[in-house]
Amino acid sequence: MDLPNPPGPTSTDASKRFTQRSAAEWVTFIVASLILLGLVGLILFDWQTNQTQPPAFAVTVSEAVRVTDGRYYVPFAITNTGGRIARMVQVTGELNIEGADNETGEQQIDFLSGHETKAGSFVFTHDPQEGDLVVRVASYRLP
Repeated sequence: MDLPNPPGPTSTDASKRFTQRSAAEWVTFIVASLILLGLVGLILFDWQTNQTQPPAFAVTVSEAVRVTDGRYYVPFAITNTGGRIARMVQVTGELNIEGADNETGEQQIDFLSGHETKAGSFVFTHDPQEGDLVVRVASYRLP
């Protein structure tokens, strides 16, 4: 006994409907694929060119000095402007005030990747605005 086919599209009609793409769908697919390939290419290019640059550092000192319990907290930020990773970055701060003992401070940043910024603070007993404050990178290691 043969059963009648149910009304509606057959399985071959449904598969044809899903495999046929309109021109707009193909254009959208091609444009999206080109954008994706372009982004991946730019990311790889940026990674390759920055990876060969050695570490370089920019240190900025904030003007907003905080005073707590008679101590002056001087915030700073360090940025690795190079492409390679730097380890054990040593940042020193020297406060030279005429007629007083010079004060020094040291900070050590364990890990600083390319274009990464980290922040810290130096703590002094004298007001840094009364003297000459020098903040610089003293040393670093390559991984």
